[in-house]
Amino acid sequence: MKLARVAQPVSPSLGATDNLDDLENRSIWLIREAYARLKPLGMLWSIGKDSNVVLWLARKAFLGRVPFPVVQLDTGMELPEVYAFRDRIVQEWNLDLRIETCPPESEMDPTLPPATRAAARKTAGLQALLEREQLRGVLVGIRRDEQGTRAKERVFSPRSLGGNWDVTQQPAEFWDQYRTDFPVGAHVRVHPLLDWSELDVWRYTRREQIPIVPLYLAKNGKRYRSLGEKNVTFPVDSNASSIDEIIAELETTRIPERAGRSIDSETEDSFERLRQAGYM
Repeated sequence: MKLARVAQPVSPSLGATDNLDDLENRSIWLIREAYARLKPLGMLWSIGKDSNVVLWLARKAFLGRVPFPVVQLDTGMELPEVYAFRDRIVQEWNLDLRIETCPPESEMDPTLPPATRAAARKTAGLQALLEREQLRGVLVGIRRDEQGTRAKERVFSPRSLGGNWDVTQQPAEFWDQYRTDFPVGAHVRVHPLLDWSELDVWRYTRREQIPIVPLYLAKNGKRYRSLGEKNVTFPVDSNASSIDEIIAELETTRIPERAGRSIDSETEDSFERLRQAGYM
């Protein structure tokens, strides 16, 4: 069994700036480790705030370029502003963008609730991508604090030959050692932002001046806090029209980040079923 291990970045400090530096250093280290040990490697890009931060960190890790393909799992249901942002950033950052067209909802598991069934299209699209490209590693911008099922994840998280996730059989990650050898056909999801919080993401976005989809900023008392397809994601009440105002809002709000995601209001186990089947 191969284990990836390098010198651990310094422990998080109490100051907000130091904490962002520590989070950045660790995430860059994880991205470089994934690139060195999991070939071929790709990155899933949802074009939301979290995956934009991972993309920014990847550019920092490799001196301004991203040396692996960036994949959008496209259902054709993104908001127009998302597609416009994608096309602009691809040009400005010279990205190797691969667009994976997801199969129709009619081909998804009919026992899933409606919003979960719509989201399952991306699982099927990812499975097709993995089968065709034989990726050994996939960078994903998820965080533990975003949703309960994601809190069970590992940083280097193995998926079975069929792309499934068995939460009961995850390898231990002690002393910054990560397992990277798995059967041919299996792959590893790598989560550089797993220990970040929503506030960390926005504070880092402000510090680094990372571009964002304008839908995150309030207009007429509404904004998108979590950005997804237009048929399953909706804006929430907010007057935060700048990143500074978003940060101030998050420092006091008790409203969940995914309040605008219709999938989260369906049956209790629907999201877990989706993730076990290979969802991000």
